[in-house]
Amino acid sequence: MSEPTIEGLLAEDRRFPPPPGFKQDALVVDTDLYAEADNDYEGFWARSAAALDWSKEWDTILDWDLPFAKWFVGGELNVSQNCLDRHVDAGHGAQVAYHWEGEPGDTRTITYAELLDEVSRLANALKELGVRKGDRVAIYLGMVPELPMAMLACARVGAAHSVVFGGFSKDSLRDRINDAECTVLVTGDGAWRRGNVVPLKATADEALAETPSIGKVLVVRRTDNEVTMRDGRDVWYHDLVPQQSTECAPEAMDSEDLLFILYTSGTTGKPKGIMHTTGGYLTQVAFTHKHVFDLHPDTDVYWCAADCGWVTGHSYIVYGPLANRSTSVMYEGTPDFPDKERFWSIVERYAVTILYTAPTAIRTFMKWGTEFPQGHDLSSLRLLGTVGEPINPEAWIWYWKHIGGERCPVVDTWWQTETGAIMISPLPGATTLKPGSATFPMPGIGADIVDETGAPVSIPGGGYLVLTRPWPAMLRGIWGDPQRYRDTYWSEYAGKYFAGDGAKRDEDGYFWLLGRVDDIMLVSGHNISTTEVESALVGHPAVAEAAVVGKSDPTSGQAIGAFVILRAGHEPSDALALELRDHVAQAIGPIAKPKTILFTEELPKTRSGKIMRRLLRNVAEDEALGDTTTLADPSVVEGIKQRYLSSSAGEEV
Repeated sequence: MSEPTIEGLLAEDRRFPPPPGFKQDALVVDTDLYAEADNDYEGFWARSAAALDWSKEWDTILDWDLPFAKWFVGGELNVSQNCLDRHVDAGHGAQVAYHWEGEPGDTRTITYAELLDEVSRLANALKELGVRKGDRVAIYLGMVPELPMAMLACARVGAAHSVVFGGFSKDSLRDRINDAECTVLVTGDGAWRRGNVVPLKATADEALAETPSIGKVLVVRRTDNEVTMRDGRDVWYHDLVPQQSTECAPEAMDSEDLLFILYTSGTTGKPKGIMHTTGGYLTQVAFTHKHVFDLHPDTDVYWCAADCGWVTGHSYIVYGPLANRSTSVMYEGTPDFPDKERFWSIVERYAVTILYTAPTAIRTFMKWGTEFPQGHDLSSLRLLGTVGEPINPEAWIWYWKHIGGERCPVVDTWWQTETGAIMISPLPGATTLKPGSATFPMPGIGADIVDETGAPVSIPGGGYLVLTRPWPAMLRGIWGDPQRYRDTYWSEYAGKYFAGDGAKRDEDGYFWLLGRVDDIMLVSGHNISTTEVESALVGHPAVAEAAVVGKSDPTSGQAIGAFVILRAGHEPSDALALELRDHVAQAIGPIAKPKTILFTEELPKTRSGKIMRRLLRNVAEDEALGDTTTLADPSVVEGIKQRYLSSSAGEEV
């Protein structure tokens, strides 16, 4: 990890202090908050927790028995009450909670008072279906308002929810239901995606043939496609929920009671059920949402363009924004339906002020060209954010320039399903930004970079990112498998949580995330990060997006294979491939030059936008493709494989 450098990418040392107009009204404008947290991090988080409504005060801030943490021990609260009732009781019931837009163009505007009523009705409906405190409820829906409503209704009655992304297969749904032993499934007849119906109910029916714990299925009507309803098990949402009372007292929950299980991929093939609890999780997502996005709830319109099926949606579409009384935008479909204007028309229509999206989406927008955002009024935007993977500096600059109009700070956030909330990020009114850097750990967060032995590396220097002390939103374990929790996250370096990511700090102490350590390539004895090479490639004006992998090589051990998408107006050629190889050599060094380059129209991505490099490695090694069920379009990787085998990509250009 110490040998590859990103100095070539940082030679300009571009710095962006907070714009004076932004800083004038920012919630945090100096480093006092960091000093406060460093002096007493437990007390700092306790003061943050006090911003919530607790029905019973806690006795102990933190009980830490490595690797198991309990926060705000003895305290009681209800997440649904904190997200809804307290705002309505304070006179904010008429404020819009969600501007929702369906892919076909239908819209709903839902106020906090209306959301509270609907969640209460749904909570009573779940009770009628037999759901009780401590049960687990599976949710398998598209991006419709009933999805956050179902999450909040579970929280209201004290049941843990397990949201399964609506693009997952029957096997993925079955495995998650069975692992958590869910008793009720909330699903829909279908969901809209690129003008087509995703058959949620049909997929669920196949999964339910092997899920003995499910007793009832609540079905939301969305697409009006024909579905089979099984007598005695399946119930239409519109038949059961509207008739329920809007009176449903929130269940008092212990701070450490389970709020949700969210499954993430595991190297063993069995998904890991990441457990998040109530008080600590809500404390940290509310704090980070407020301060990272500099939220002003009376004036901001916030859009996190993710899906509630991922942790980003849990923390920064549902729980953080609602706890902070945000007005949010939710969108059902894809950014290119019915055309590539859709994303920017939503920003313009709802006067979005804060936009939070993924680097892969930004690179896609770069590929499409600037004419689409330029055709819309984006002047309402005042803050931009990125999430999901490290953002390369050129994409950061493009986002800042063409979307933010060179006036909006860009907050690049690092966190994981396991961390529950943002861990490394700028505070936009206080932090001088560097394109591509997540900057510094949040106040109250302990993070370091260590070498192979676990010893901290010097500054500047690179190595492995670790977390050095407990944090409120941390996972409480893996459902049903505490030993796997120990082995996966706490066995590599004694007393430290190993995030699985490589990182570097520059001479100013800024953190630069280098991606997963399993995305590190070993070329002639040199460890080279895929992120560094991809950033160098995208730094070329012809390249919109790139993915690189290591492939077996008899001379160097591994050679770098690049898969490149060009910007509009550029055509593939051998000459351009040579130019790109030289460009990487100049940016990083000759050792990082891709040996092979394949120009492609698309890359294999999950529905959340992450590039599946594992499948590209299968292509480069001419191996059988692994599981493709999580891909947005499984045909993409098959097309890449055929082009790779029939082209000169297997030979050095």
